[in-house]
Amino acid sequence: MRYTPSRQYLTAGLVAAALAVVSAVFATEWIIALVGAVLFFLSAMAVMLLAFRPTIEIQEQFLVVGRRAIPWVDVRRVDRTGWISPLAVFVTLVNDERLLLVYPGDLDSANSLLRHIRRNSREALIDGIPWLEFWGESPVVAVEKKEATAPKFQLLRPEDEAEVERLFQVLKTVGHLDTRQPSDEK
Repeated sequence: MRYTPSRQYLTAGLVAAALAVVSAVFATEWIIALVGAVLFFLSAMAVMLLAFRPTIEIQEQFLVVGRRAIPWVDVRRVDRTGWISPLAVFVTLVNDERLLLVYPGDLDSANSLLRHIRRNSREALIDGIPWLEFWGESPVVAVEKKEATAPKFQLLRPEDEAEVERLFQVLKTVGHLDTRQPSDEK
């Protein structure tokens, strides 16, 4: 899967730059328009930086960000920030290097990218939760251990257990527990 920045960011950046120029022209006559020109210029720069973010590629063995390939086994943590669109995710690697991945795309693409990163980071903590637990899977070893150590509760009193055992022995020898004769039935 290949995730490229949305072209809407480039369009928004160009519009903000054009508005900065228009505000600068008005600022020659009306000095307060200079505030608008500066704000539009800063907005244009921020949106243009997002528009030219590198492509993020999801491969079977690697997460490729621009020209850097990161093996999935090197990913130790995937932590989401509060940003959804543009998507911002902290990825911590084996050597404690922390990367901020920013993906300026539409909401569906951002959610898809986040799901792919989480799904492929099998040895990582996802928002502080182990991968298996996050996806609702449980390790096989823990299930076997849990079954072996399941507590046994006493359901009957000792005298009731003796009565059940006596009835079982009668059933084994006679074949039924009913004391009536078959002629009594109608």
